Amino acid sequence: MSKPSPTPRLAWALTGSGHFFSECLELLQRVGACDLFVSKAAAEVIRMYRQRQGFPPSTRVFRDTTASAAPVGLFYEGEYHTLVVAPATSNTVAKFVYGISDTLATNVFAQAGKCRIPIIVFACDTAPVHDTMAPGGMVRVFPRRIDLDNTERLRAFESVTVVETMSALEEALGARRACLSASSS
Repeated sequence: MSKPSPTPRLAWALTGSGHFFSECLELLQRVGACDLFVSKAAAEVIRMYRQRQGFPPSTRVFRDTTASAAPVGLFYEGEYHTLVVAPATSNTVAKFVYGISDTLATNVFAQAGKCRIPIIVFACDTAPVHDTMAPGGMVRVFPRRIDLDNTERLRAFESVTVVETMSALEEALGARRACLSASSS
């Protein structure tokens, strides 16, 4: 087994959701030492939403370019204290729930769980009706019953916190930081 990193980092996975995508990138820029895992779908969304990727210099970016999702090995080396998946599409949430690991985002989720690393998921489909930003402007969406059910199933996963709003995401990150500070003192 590898020796744990002396200063574990935050891992953050982006999926292909546009729901609060810009706000998640803004928060990501403020969190400090972080590794970013960008799925193929997230790379497309970054282009569609014309997002700049002005991350702090300490940010390492891993793209979904290998069949085996090679960067997930870092989870076994003690590199991370927490995984954030934000925003998380209904497709990604469904794959989490059913144990499918075929993208970089789903692989890091699986490996974080296997390594007992706490996970925060900002799920997009949490209400029967909500407004979300699309590349062309605000749209109203109506998540399917299966999408809502999968989000509820995910809430039951050990060491997984599901959040529904940006403020809840920030609160969950703050609570995780407080927990880490308390355990290091």
